[in-house]
Amino acid sequence: MPYQPRYRMHRPPWWPENQPWPPPRGRFPHNPFFRRLGCFFGVLNLLGFALFILLVALILRTFGPVDLNALLRWVIPLGLAALVLIVVIAAVAVSGLRRISAPLDDLHAAAERVAEGDYSTRVVEKGPPEMRSMARAFNDMASRLHQVDEQRRTLLADTTHELLTPLTVIQGNLEGMLDGVYPADATNLRGILDETNLLARALEDLRTLALAESGTLQLKKEPTDLVPFLHEVSSAFQAQSAANGVTLTVNVADNLPMLDIDPGRIRQVLANLLANSLRYTPAGGTISLACEIEGNNIQITVQDNGSGIPADDLEHIFERFYKSTDSGGMGLGLAIAKNLVAAHGGSIAAENAPDKGTIFRILLPLAA
Repeated sequence: MPYQPRYRMHRPPWWPENQPWPPPRGRFPHNPFFRRLGCFFGVLNLLGFALFILLVALILRTFGPVDLNALLRWVIPLGLAALVLIVVIAAVAVSGLRRISAPLDDLHAAAERVAEGDYSTRVVEKGPPEMRSMARAFNDMASRLHQVDEQRRTLLADTTHELLTPLTVIQGNLEGMLDGVYPADATNLRGILDETNLLARALEDLRTLALAESGTLQLKKEPTDLVPFLHEVSSAFQAQSAANGVTLTVNVADNLPMLDIDPGRIRQVLANLLANSLRYTPAGGTISLACEIEGNNIQITVQDNGSGIPADDLEHIFERFYKSTDSGGMGLGLAIAKNLVAAHGGSIAAENAPDKGTIFRILLPLAA
């Protein structure tokens, strides 16, 4: 409980609003560690003095009766010298420990604020190198907690929106059919089916990401010939690319071996990359799907000559729930792609092309 002065329990009207009331007592009101350390040194000094007295008594008892005046002539200077030495050592030790205790108290207070949910709390990096390193680690931890909390809030908002939108459309259409406003024909039923597919896709994305990040995603691997497989994947986007005025080409090497993969999951990865390229490639642009052997890996490349990825977003695009300002959805597509490729023992990376556009590179080990 904070210290309450007896003369006044309420804040006076002239007291500054940004200052705590009652005022803290003492010179180091927020340094309990330093106070305990001072008590420890005080007790240590008392023990040292007691040991010195015992040592003198032992000397007197050992050597028998001695001249008291002669004894005082060397005991008093020796005692004063020992006392000065102890005081100097204690002052140096307290000064050094003060540099440690103050950052520790700041760190303790900041940790309590973070525990209460204030993730914007930061501590000043001061003191010895070890304390500065600890403060830097605490600030990094608080920053990540703040980022995760913001992502959680964004996820809740985006997930609610992505799930509520198709549900609202489905509910409105069904109510219109029941009230006789819309006919229950194939056109309206197909619209409802499209919305249910959109809803199912969003839920499946959340489920896939949860399984992949927990390491419980089951892959159904089988030997796959990549030449017909990649042509099949690209054919699913030929109609959309033609409608957008974009040329989609497939360049596959002839000497590709059979690869043991889960074709459904790799198709999901490539479909996400091709859909993103179609979204950002203007009419008249080109998208290339290529595959070749790169060392001990199979490299699959998706390249377009669209607008590219902003430099600030490039290093974050594979993070879950991360979205650029002009992207829709929940920001799960590329995070899922990264986890699916990693489940195959491979890697995925993105870079902006030297001239224009974006290049996605997928490496799958041949041993897989």
